[in-house]
Amino acid sequence: MRTSILLSIFMMIMTCAQAQKTPETTELWEPVPPVITPGEGYAAPSDAIILFDGKNLDEWTNAKGELADWIVAEGCVTVKAGAGIIKTRRGFGDCQLHIEWRTPAEVKGDGQGRGNSGVFLQERYELQVLDSYDNKTYSNGQAGSIYKQSIPLVNVCKKPGEWQVYDIIYTAPRFSENGRVAVPGRITVLQNGVLIQHNVEIRGTTEYIGSPIPEVHGTKEPLTLQDHGNPVSYRNIWIREL
Repeated sequence: MRTSILLSIFMMIMTCAQAQKTPETTELWEPVPPVITPGEGYAAPSDAIILFDGKNLDEWTNAKGELADWIVAEGCVTVKAGAGIIKTRRGFGDCQLHIEWRTPAEVKGDGQGRGNSGVFLQERYELQVLDSYDNKTYSNGQAGSIYKQSIPLVNVCKKPGEWQVYDIIYTAPRFSENGRVAVPGRITVLQNGVLIQHNVEIRGTTEYIGSPIPEVHGTKEPLTLQDHGNPVSYRNIWIREL
């Protein structure tokens, strides 16, 4: 009896081993990835949502949900000091975000007072925008930092007045039924084609004073651009939901 069982097991193993010798056993034909057209130059991929194409702020509102009041001119949108933040009408979770930004060519101020703005994922998690070209400030507050949380790997900032690019891969946090963070959010950022944040854990909301605060929120929340009083400009903003 024992011999027959061992023989059966041996035959099963041999059968599986034989099957593994054919390439078809490891070929997956489903699901088939959807076909999209990649963007060339300033064009976005064909499945991207265009948030700003240089013409208007139809995809944006102010903090109260009213018409956004920043300055649109010459293909870009510029912070209007005192107007407050602008945010997308739609909410987003996991995403690939492309956004181009420029600090003023005329340098005024220093440290955090020089070309300051910010990109907030889900209204809470800030990727810092700052003129960090030959401008000393705290490292977890310079351009490319996850503000007060993660120092960028390198400083690849261009000179004031030159356009720069953030390409962001963002995974939103997941929450448990008991109101706690089950899986923290994570972010990867390339600035001007160079990796500056590598799959970094987001510990909580962006705080100017104190530590990040874990906070339960919706699956999809707006993208926000910060008014910090400096005339920072943005252009060519598109997003792909993941």
